Amino acid sequence: MKTILCTLLLFISTTVFTQDKTYTEEEISITDLIDGSLVIPENSSKPNLAIIIAGSGPTNRNGNQNFLKSNNLKKLANQLANNNIASFRYDKRIVKQIKRGKVNVKDMRFEDFVNDAKSIINYFKEKNQFSKIYLIGHSQGSLVGMLAAEENIDGFISLAGAGQNIGDVIVDQINNTARQFAEDTKRVVKTLKSGKTTTDFPPALGAMFNMETQPFMMSWMAYNPTEIIANLNIPILVINGTKDLQVSVEEAKLLANANKKAELKIIENMNHVLFTIEGDKLENSKSYNESFREINPELINEIVNFIKQ
Repeated sequence: MKTILCTLLLFISTTVFTQDKTYTEEEISITDLIDGSLVIPENSSKPNLAIIIAGSGPTNRNGNQNFLKSNNLKKLANQLANNNIASFRYDKRIVKQIKRGKVNVKDMRFEDFVNDAKSIINYFKEKNQFSKIYLIGHSQGSLVGMLAAEENIDGFISLAGAGQNIGDVIVDQINNTARQFAEDTKRVVKTLKSGKTTTDFPPALGAMFNMETQPFMMSWMAYNPTEIIANLNIPILVINGTKDLQVSVEEAKLLANANKKAELKIIENMNHVLFTIEGDKLENSKSYNESFREINPELINEIVNFIKQ
C-alpha cells in the first residue's frame, strides 16, 4: 500500500493538472544568457505559440523579482495552456548574470533585450513546431516586443505598455509621486535624451539616474513606442487595466491610436501585475507580492480570442 501511495504521489508531482487538462513544461536554453520554460498543451499537434516578455528589472520567467512574487507570468502561461495555446516565458538576461555574479550595468543596453527576444523568435521558427508565433510584452516588455516584431511574427499583444517615451513616463510618475523632484527629473531626462550623461541630480534620484545606469536609460529613451507600433503591419491587441498604478489607461490609448490595426481593451479593476483589485491603493500595492491571487479572467479571454481569431 505504501509503495502504491508513493507511486501516485510521484505521478501527481510530475504531471500538471488544471481544469481536467494537462500540459507539459520543458526547460529550454536559447542562448548562454536566456533560459526559459516551454509550455505545450497536450493533444495539440501544432498549436500557436505565445512568447511572453517580462517587464523591467531583474524579472524572471514567472514575473517575479527578489522581494516581489506574484507568479503572474507563470499563471498567464498556464491559463493559455488550458486554452490550447503554447507559450515560452524566460528569465531576463540580468537574472542569469546576477546568479553568476557578473552584472555589468554600465555596458547593458536596451537593444540587448530586443536581441534576446529576436533570438527566441528565430529559435522557434527554425523548429517549425508551432502554427503561428505571437509576442506578449508586459510593461517594458511591450516596447521590447514591438521592436522584436520585425522578425515577421503573426501578432503582437501589449500588456500595460507605455505609449510615451520612457523619459516622459518617468517625469509623469515623479510628478505624481514625488512632485518636489519633478523639475530635477525633467532636467535629467532632457539631458539623457540629448545623448549626454549628467551628475546634476539630487541623491533621491540616484537609484534611477546613477552614472552606471544612465547609458542604459539613454538607450531606452531612444525609442518612442507610438512611432514603433505605427510601423507594425500585423494584428495588434493593446490591453490595460483601470487599476494600474504604473501605466495609465491613457498610455494604452496612445499606443492603440497610433496604429489602425490595433485593438484596444481596457479591463476594469485589473492592475499592473494582472490581478483584479476591488479595494484601494494599499490592496493594489500589496498584491504585487501575493502569489495566491488569480490572474484576471477577462484578460485571458481577450488574449485567447485574439490569438484564435
